[in-house]
Amino acid sequence: MTLPGETVSGSLDGTRLSEVKIVRPSTDRVAAPCRHFRSCGGCQVQHASDAFVSDWKAGIVVDALRAHGLEVEIAGIETSPPRSRRRATLSARRTKKGALAGFHGRASGVIVDIPDCQLLHPDLMPARLVAEALAVIGGSRKAELHVMATLSESGIDVLVSGGKPLDRDLEVELAEVAARHDLARLAWGDELELSRRPPLQRFGPALVLPPPGAFLQATHAGEAALMAAVSKITRGAAQIADLFAGVGTFALPLAQRSEVLAVEGVAAMTKALDRGWRDTPGLKKVRSVTRDLFRNPMIAEDLRKIDAIVIDPPRAGAEAQIEELAKARVPVIAHVSCNPVTFARDAGHLIAAGYVMDPITVIDQFRWSSHVEMVAGFRLT
Repeated sequence: MTLPGETVSGSLDGTRLSEVKIVRPSTDRVAAPCRHFRSCGGCQVQHASDAFVSDWKAGIVVDALRAHGLEVEIAGIETSPPRSRRRATLSARRTKKGALAGFHGRASGVIVDIPDCQLLHPDLMPARLVAEALAVIGGSRKAELHVMATLSESGIDVLVSGGKPLDRDLEVELAEVAARHDLARLAWGDELELSRRPPLQRFGPALVLPPPGAFLQATHAGEAALMAAVSKITRGAAQIADLFAGVGTFALPLAQRSEVLAVEGVAAMTKALDRGWRDTPGLKKVRSVTRDLFRNPMIAEDLRKIDAIVIDPPRAGAEAQIEELAKARVPVIAHVSCNPVTFARDAGHLIAAGYVMDPITVIDQFRWSSHVEMVAGFRLT
């Protein structure tokens, strides 16, 4: 809860400082916009100015690349606005008087209620009450319920994990909760899926019905910033391969101007992407392939007709796939990443193989947190 350059006082117990007081604050210190900030662990840097956070996050990216001997230019940073998160996983627990739902407290396993959260989209805030209701009927006082809530075109889409085993009585109660809170869909782990309306997601002109819990970008603004950067990097490519394609975040908008090979490791997501393409007139051909790119990366022969690659791997990165891309020598690669460390490692492989890295766009869609994302183009010299 301090900032660089501040003078603080407190009680030193070994290496731990407690009862910290700010003696001389930083000029970048601001009043936190959310009244829950001091107790809730959902945000880490609401006490810092937007300019400080932007510079800090850009610095995280620069430092990660410099650790690999790489110099980088930052093209800019795109920050999602307050109250724009369209998905979140809430923790919920039964109590003597009912239930409590919210985020964990700062450095604590205690659940903090967040009725005035400045992070979540207003249309997602009712998920708090949904999580409480689900904890009452399907949770326990000893274990937490994890409630992933996502905004869709037709309402809130909910996936619950950590609940008690499903039986007929619980099925009836879950249906009542879904109806009472007007949920689009409610899934109880892998056991039950109650769909009252298809929880569709829009990617460009296409509407997609993702499987419960499918990966989506955290905010619409963050997704739009990533899409704009990817579109610019791959402009002019007739054939694009989208690796780790998910349910079509990039593949479907890109299909407005290019043919796309979309590769994803989860069959349910591949199926949803393919259905979204087939139901959308006017798009160029999208070929959806289910393939584990960690164990079976795309090789040069698979990519011989491809003009540009889009790759958006999980936090662990995609070292094996990047090594194959370096060998395949596809002219252009748009690399999206949510981990500066693995991005820097992958960038090093590509640069060593003869690619030049464009300036990096930093994406801050996890506002007020330490999380940072980025996208950059790589081009063969």
